[in-house]
Amino acid sequence: MTTTKKTQFAQAMEQHKGIIYKIVNSYCQNKDDRQDLAQEILTTMWLAYDNYNNAYKFSTWMYRISLNVAISYYRKDSRREDKANEECIVKIADLSQEGESNEVVKQLYEFIGQLDKLNKAIMLLYLESESYESIANSLGISKTNVATRISRIKHTLKLQFETRDS
Repeated sequence: MTTTKKTQFAQAMEQHKGIIYKIVNSYCQNKDDRQDLAQEILTTMWLAYDNYNNAYKFSTWMYRISLNVAISYYRKDSRREDKANEECIVKIADLSQEGESNEVVKQLYEFIGQLDKLNKAIMLLYLESESYESIANSLGISKTNVATRISRIKHTLKLQFETRDS
């Protein structure tokens, strides 16, 4: 890799580092696991950077690699916890607004943290306003499967909010 490409890679990582934080904080409960996963994601991106096709959005490429590495990371060692704790949830959610909406967003991310790995990945991409087709391409599933899962996840989340409010 040339110095120019190294610089471009570093700049791209700096610009889109929030994606890595979001994925790592969604999939890891403790600090050591988050650091290990972030390192593995960065290494994988570094190795794949020469193959990046700039006809596609860089953020989509990052999501695809990050989510695939995160899911594989947990498949390797099923002993790891797959639950986000409150500390993680606060970091992935934009809690800059005050008041009740802040609590609703926090609760939403807590519920998302309880989803299985694939559904969690789908919701993270959905909340980033990625299209169904983009989500399907990123996760290697059909567009119909994405639409079905999003509909079911929304229904589940709605029920969780209703249960919470009753």
